Amino acid sequence: MNHNSKVIFVSGIHTDAGKSYATGWLASQLMAQGRSVITQKFIQTGNNGLSEDIAVHRRLMGTELHDRDLDHTTAPLIFSYPCSPQLAAEIDGRQIDLAEVDRATSILAAEFDTVLVEGAGGLMVPVTDDFFTIDYVASRQLPLCLVTNGSLGSINHTVLSLEAVKARGITLDSVIYNQFFDSQDQRIAADTVGFIGRYLDRHFPGTPLLLCPPM
Repeated sequence: MNHNSKVIFVSGIHTDAGKSYATGWLASQLMAQGRSVITQKFIQTGNNGLSEDIAVHRRLMGTELHDRDLDHTTAPLIFSYPCSPQLAAEIDGRQIDLAEVDRATSILAAEFDTVLVEGAGGLMVPVTDDFFTIDYVASRQLPLCLVTNGSLGSINHTVLSLEAVKARGITLDSVIYNQFFDSQDQRIAADTVGFIGRYLDRHFPGTPLLLCPPM
């Protein structure tokens, strides 16, 4: 991981990759190195009032909710229906104002060494009909941490995500292999992590593959 990165966007290979768990774990690892770290939710759906993903982060970081959680800086956009941001905004009759996300990130980056921004779903989750999460990452030139795991089909989803990252010129900061969501078949799990490591060596040399253990 590039510890000089002020803001790192965390996305996953799909909705159930374990992004919230991995984000909280990564924050705790950086805190153990003496860094001040805060997490932010890009767009939260399926909640009212407080982001459940931010609550997961704080639990894994071993901290109470921060003042910036209570004033919604860490989750500036919260929609009630558990679906893609594009549909959630439509259901709630609201617009998605990404300038609010940008402002929140700027505030947090001024107060902490590192800001980990957890996305919603995978990279191709729509924010609007013609703007996807990956477009936000690319347009803001944010380094990306991609979360994967050993579930069946994850190699396909991982490689597709990495191909999209390369096509848009996004800096791949790291890949987290989330063992908490690992396959029950240990042969599949071992092959998956090995394959992803070899793929990174060939196509993203020097990019670390971090193993996030079950807690």
